[in-house]
Amino acid sequence: MNLGTPDEPTAPAVRRYLKQFLSDPRVIEIPKFLWAIILNLFVLPSRPKRVAKAYASIWEGDSPIRKILKSQVELLEPRLQIVPRHFGFLSIRR
Repeated sequence: MNLGTPDEPTAPAVRRYLKQFLSDPRVIEIPKFLWAIILNLFVLPSRPKRVAKAYASIWEGDSPIRKILKSQVELLEPRLQIVPRHFGFLSIRR
């Protein structure tokens, strides 16, 4: 499972990523109200700067996770035969 990656190794990008990732109730399983306080008062004000520095030290043109995933896709794509299927009514109307 790929849990995602920031768009770039900067504090604002890491903050956006952490907020989205750590707001998922499947990732943090404590009461939402309590976690919102912890996330917004303790995690998001300080962690993005530290994490951005760590990302920057290993970031070479793109996120390492995205590079690995892209490489895996390129290796697996020729081996997979994906046949598009559709069941039911297909409509492009909204």
